[in-house]
Amino acid sequence: MMTYAADDPGSPGGSPDSPDPLDRLRFEQESRRLAQEKKNERMVWWYLAYFLFGIHIVAFVMIYAVMHAK
Repeated sequence: MMTYAADDPGSPGGSPDSPDPLDRLRFEQESRRLAQEKKNERMVWWYLAYFLFGIHIVAFVMIYAVMHAK
C-alpha cells in the first residue's frame, strides 16, 4: 500500500517540487489553507481573551459601584 503526504491530516498534500503542475498547485493551495486556518484559530483565541478581560473589567466596576452606593 502506498502512502501519500496528503494522508497525514497535518501536512499539505502533494510536493512543492513535483513535476506535475496540478500537484504543485494543490500543494500551494493546501499550504495557504492550512496557514489561514492557523491564523484564524489564533485570532479566535485573541478575541476570547479580550472578551473575558472586558467582562472582568465590567464586573469589577459593577462591584465597586454596588459597594460604594449610598
